[in-house]
Amino acid sequence: MSRHLFSLWAFAAVFGLSLIVFTSVVRTLSAQSTGTASVGNSPDGKPTPAQAQEFVEKANEILLDLTTKAARAAWVQATYITDDTQALAAEANDRLIEATTRLIKEATRFDGLDLPPDTARQLKLLKLSLTMPAPSDPKEREELTRIAAKLEAEYGKGEYRPESGPFAGQRLGQSEMEEAFATTRDPAVLLDLWLGWRSFSPSLKQPYARFVELSNKGAREIGYQDVGALWRSNYDMPAEQFEQEVHRLWEQVKPLYVSLHAYVRRKLSERYGPEVVPPDGMIPAHLLGNIWAQEWGNISELVLPGNQPKPYDLTALLKAQNVDPVGMVRIGERFFLSLGFDPLPETFWERSLFTKPADRNVVCHASAWNIDSENDLRLKMCIQVRDDDFVTVHHELGHNFYQRAYNHLPFLFRNGANDGFHEAIGDALALSITPGYLHKVGLLKEQPRIDEAADISFLLREGLDKIAFLPFGLLIDEWRWKVFSGEVGPENYNEAWWKLRNQYQGIAAPAPRSEQDFDPGAKYHVPGNTPYIRYFLARLLQFQFHRGLCRAAGHTGPLHRCSIYESKEAGEKLKAMLAMGQSRPWPEALTALTGEDRIDAGAMLEYFEPLKKWLDEQNHGHPVGW
Repeated sequence: MSRHLFSLWAFAAVFGLSLIVFTSVVRTLSAQSTGTASVGNSPDGKPTPAQAQEFVEKANEILLDLTTKAARAAWVQATYITDDTQALAAEANDRLIEATTRLIKEATRFDGLDLPPDTARQLKLLKLSLTMPAPSDPKEREELTRIAAKLEAEYGKGEYRPESGPFAGQRLGQSEMEEAFATTRDPAVLLDLWLGWRSFSPSLKQPYARFVELSNKGAREIGYQDVGALWRSNYDMPAEQFEQEVHRLWEQVKPLYVSLHAYVRRKLSERYGPEVVPPDGMIPAHLLGNIWAQEWGNISELVLPGNQPKPYDLTALLKAQNVDPVGMVRIGERFFLSLGFDPLPETFWERSLFTKPADRNVVCHASAWNIDSENDLRLKMCIQVRDDDFVTVHHELGHNFYQRAYNHLPFLFRNGANDGFHEAIGDALALSITPGYLHKVGLLKEQPRIDEAADISFLLREGLDKIAFLPFGLLIDEWRWKVFSGEVGPENYNEAWWKLRNQYQGIAAPAPRSEQDFDPGAKYHVPGNTPYIRYFLARLLQFQFHRGLCRAAGHTGPLHRCSIYESKEAGEKLKAMLAMGQSRPWPEALTALTGEDRIDAGAMLEYFEPLKKWLDEQNHGHPVGW
């Protein structure tokens, strides 16, 4: 399922504020940070540590004010898509980026000073805060922000109306398309839907190419080779080392993915025939139950062994008990209450968007918001009563509780230890949605049996999402890193995209593709300019978090059977780590929760160890790899 955290820094690159507010901010900034203030001046007039601290305090004040106002504009634009809100967002975006960029450039005055650790860290985080750095030229900056707003809005309005078949005449936006892929098994219908969803993205190619050119210019102006290098620098290590770490982690989990791929391919080949799914080749992208083939859980009934009955149907359980979208969120909140967290504020229930309105376009992509960086928490999600969305609700609420846990820190520290942490917290807590948890909350009436066959069935369903996602989570940003660096140009955007999908996923396009297409643009995070490697990291971190929390809860036995529901001990350990925000390098936050200071796939491999053994047995004598 698609998951996206709407953090303050994410919208800082997309939205802004009124001219009056902006003018006031710039005047304040000029007065406070030009280097002429008397506080802390050295005799020779050079910046001093005291002046750096004063600058940081003022920057926190300014950014908190700016982002709160910007968040309100962003919320309206995302929940009420019109030409007017799009235009206003583009105009406001230009102004916020100018103010933020000004702060970043002012911060370079303090380079080389011996500063207190907290001051130095806040200055560093400020310099890395924009995912879309803008050129200093006003016309180019305005053009960049206008393109960014257009790309996101055009994606939000994307839809397809089939002319024939079971969906003839229906308007299929992202939510409807996801549901269609989850439930449809006719290859011809799926191919039509697959092509239809990609029919709007070619128009995004030209503006995206210009977006890359302009944002790269902005990145170079603040000292980075390109936007990709800036993104990779945000992990408390050199950009080159981070890229090496990512590939080290992929090599750890690759054998697990390859085993799953081989098993699923064989099952699909048996279902659709070898002429559709070659038994020793790549899997066509339209047959995996997801618009982007990023997670495969929706086809579980096609690949679960016939002698291992499905343990439960969560979608059916929810509908049988008449649980509505708000009821799903209430169940998710109770999970956090059981750990000792305070209830969500009443404004959360008043201001969130839980269902898709019938009268207007909205960005349905699930996201967690903290409008004022303090307690105005909101969820934006077009919730459908189904198993995927039940898990997503728990995931997004993880973001909301994380956002509130660090709201006592200076603004520049109000974020996850790294962006992967924010995603991993929600995912780690969702790992506690075990059959035992579902029984405790009343969705499963009988305590589920625990035996090897039931474990394999459960782990296979989990693996179809968790394991299958790994290469997709890696390749999106690998493609963008190549685009930002210039290794991949507009003339071969699509060719490079499918080369990576072939290489990492073993997935093939189900129809001929060319450079007239722009398939990356059919995935929200590309036109939305949201870094994606966070999701790859989160898939691994969540298992480290889960293992650490299970140990705190006193769990014994297989890791996949652990749920921390109702464990106050796990809750206290979790609260302590969340409260650190981004105030310390992420290895320290990881150590606080797990006792480990390096991201490692070992916990994930432990969780899926019984499944890996079983998959290898099933694959014996059959082709593996592609």
